[in-house]
Amino acid sequence: MRAVVGVTLARGPVRLVPLALDHETGLAAAAADGDLWTLRVTSVPEPGATRAYIETALRMHAEGSRLAFAVLDAADGTVIGSTSYHDIVPAVERLEIGYTWYARRCQRTAVNTTAKWLLMQHAFETLGARLVGWRTDHENLASQRAIERLGARKDGVLRHHALRRDGTVRDTVMYSLTAAEWPPVKAHLEHQLTRAR
Repeated sequence: MRAVVGVTLARGPVRLVPLALDHETGLAAAAADGDLWTLRVTSVPEPGATRAYIETALRMHAEGSRLAFAVLDAADGTVIGSTSYHDIVPAVERLEIGYTWYARRCQRTAVNTTAKWLLMQHAFETLGARLVGWRTDHENLASQRAIERLGARKDGVLRHHALRRDGTVRDTVMYSLTAAEWPPVKAHLEHQLTRAR
């Protein structure tokens, strides 16, 4: 698998650019659209914590475990959310997509499907990943449905797996898609995105 380095990905309503400190104000505004940090099943930065959120993502990138993106509205360039490649394991040609959240006004639109299409296409067709994974809180049913709509397969549940921001421990639902499964999934998502226009 090729090295996961900063890249800009664009299609339709979104542009994904490497997350940087100059996205702080826009990211904070996107999180405020719906007070998203109040949801215990997401990784959205709380007010006043956006800079630390970005700094953590940048540190993880320097360590080789994450590449975070700011998701921009292609029409006006405003920040509407964030998503990442993470848990990057070059030795087995695997990475995951996560840390994903969008301003409330962009939820249930073509934004998520488009962003995930871009990330999967880049992972499989440019980076040479053999598997793309996702993980989500077992209580985050909306996220599970969204991942399943992308064509990912449920691998199982890791019980008592990770701390939530409120100190409780979650079970984590794991999903994946292999390179061999990508072509029909890509065709299906292409159909959805074309129909959405």
